[in-house]
Amino acid sequence: MDRITLTGMHFYGHHGCLPEETKTGQPFDVDAVLYVDVHYAGKSDDLAGTIDYSKVYDVIKDIVENHTYKLIEAVAEMTAHTILSQFAVDAVDITVHKPQAPVGGLFDDVSVTVERSRYDNLLPQPGC
Repeated sequence: MDRITLTGMHFYGHHGCLPEETKTGQPFDVDAVLYVDVHYAGKSDDLAGTIDYSKVYDVIKDIVENHTYKLIEAVAEMTAHTILSQFAVDAVDITVHKPQAPVGGLFDDVSVTVERSRYDNLLPQPGC
């Protein structure tokens, strides 16, 4: 499957479990991998045959900067769900990085990655 990758998108958001995180905010970085067939776009050189990644960027920016979640897992889940609902992609991988997470020690990064497909909801649910 073909991929469009947006790496290292930098935002300032107000996500976290601690009151100071939601009040003061902190930087977040997001990576997105969009699984989409770009065969037509590659042959036609026509933007209509692919995903306008500037619009994907705008969607991610809105979620990270204009909404508040306790967990970066929720930020990643909402981002994946929104991209799948608004763009003609087969699947997405979303990684949300929280480089200033309050972990009480020295570290480079904390991140969560979710992998979601538009076909996930078509799979049989356990116990059904």
